[in-house]
Amino acid sequence: MRNEDFMRDFLTLDDIDVKGKTVLIRVDINSPFDSSTKKISDNERVREHSKTIKELSDKKAKVVILAHQGRRGNPDFTHLDQHVKLLERHVGKKIQFIDDIVGAKAIEKIKALRVGEVLLLDNVRFLEDEAEEKSPKEHSNSQLVKNLAPLADVFVNDAFSVVHRSHASVVGFTKGLPSYAGRVMEKEIMASEQALKPKHPTVYIFGGAKPDDCLGIMRFMLQNKTLDTTLTCGVIGELFLLAKGHDLGKATMEFLEKKDFTKLAEESRTLLRQYKDKIRIPLDVAIDENGKRKELPVESLPANSQLMDVGSKTVKNYGEIIKKAKTIVVKGPAGVYETPGFEIGTRMILEEIEKTKAFSLVCGGDTTVAMEKLGIGKEKFSYVSIAGGALITYLSGNPLPGIEALKKTI
Repeated sequence: MRNEDFMRDFLTLDDIDVKGKTVLIRVDINSPFDSSTKKISDNERVREHSKTIKELSDKKAKVVILAHQGRRGNPDFTHLDQHVKLLERHVGKKIQFIDDIVGAKAIEKIKALRVGEVLLLDNVRFLEDEAEEKSPKEHSNSQLVKNLAPLADVFVNDAFSVVHRSHASVVGFTKGLPSYAGRVMEKEIMASEQALKPKHPTVYIFGGAKPDDCLGIMRFMLQNKTLDTTLTCGVIGELFLLAKGHDLGKATMEFLEKKDFTKLAEESRTLLRQYKDKIRIPLDVAIDENGKRKELPVESLPANSQLMDVGSKTVKNYGEIIKKAKTIVVKGPAGVYETPGFEIGTRMILEEIEKTKAFSLVCGGDTTVAMEKLGIGKEKFSYVSIAGGALITYLSGNPLPGIEALKKTI
C-alpha cells in the first residue's frame, strides 16, 4: 500500500540505517483499563506498535519507547509496568522498564543500552508540561525534550492516534532530531489519504453514538465533492430522520436530549437540504418489543420504545449502494450491537463491505470492537484503523500538529 505522494512528504524507516543508533520512538499503547482490578488488557494498538519496535530492535537500534496511559485525574492514569509484559509478548524479546522518564535513573538506563535492546520509560503524561498544547519550538524546551534529545540520534513518531495533540512527546523532538514516521504512522496516513483522494463512487457509512464526529467528516467531504453517497444509521441516522420531519418517539428523543445531541439537529437539516441526493436515511428501524426485535417502516413512527437498529429494508437498500462503490469508509455500528437481536444491521452491512473489491477503511474504536464481538475478521477490509480522534480530525480536513511537525523535518 505504497503512496508516492506520501513518500515525498515524510521520511520513513526505509530512509535510515538505525544500526547502532539510539532511537526515541513515540507509540500509543494506551490500553483498556479495568478500574475494579486495576489491570490493563491486550489490544490491537500494542500488537501493531510491537511490529515497529521489533523491526528497530532487529535492525540493531537502541530503542527507547515513549508512551502514555490515560489522562491526569482519570482512573486509568497509571504507570506502564503492566504494558511492558504485553509488549514483550508481541515483540518476542526482553524489554526493560524504568519507573522514570527524565530523571537520573532513566538517563543512566538509556546511556547503558546496547544494540538491539529495548527500554520502556514510564508514562510521559506524568510530566507536568507534556500535555500542554504548544508549538514544536516551545516544546523543545520541555523537560522531556531537553533531557532526552541529547541522548538520542533519531526520533520516530509511530503514534498516529495522538498526532492531533501538539504535546511535547509528539512534536517537541522534531526541532532537534532527524525525525521519521514509524510503520503504524505510515499505514494510517496512507489509508487516510486513499479515503481523502478516493476512487469513485465513494460511499461513507456513518453510525455509532458520536454524531458530531460524523457530521464534521460529512460536511468536509460533501463540500469538497469527495463523497458521492453517505449512508446514515445509529444516532446520526436518527438525527437525519428527525431532520426529515419524523417523530422518533418519547424514548429516543429523551436519549438524544440527555446526550445533548438534539443541538445537532439543525446542522443535519441544513446538510439534508443542501445534499439531499447524496444523503441516505433509514427506510425502517428496529425496536425492542417485549424482549424481541420488531421492525417498523419509518412512516409508522413514532415508536413506543427506543430505536435500536436499522431494519432489513434499509440494509438491503444500503447493500445495493455498497456493491457499486470503489471506496468505502465505515465509522460506527448501525445499532446497539451489544444487545442480542440488534446486532443484525451492523453485521449485515459489514458483511456487504466484505464482499466488495472496493478499498475499505474501517475507523472508530466502536466499529472495531463490534467487529471483534461479531467475529468479523479484519483481513477482508483494506485497512482497519487503530486511531480515534486523530483520524476523525484528518478526515474532517483539519491539520494534525504531529504530522505537520514531521513534514517540516524534510
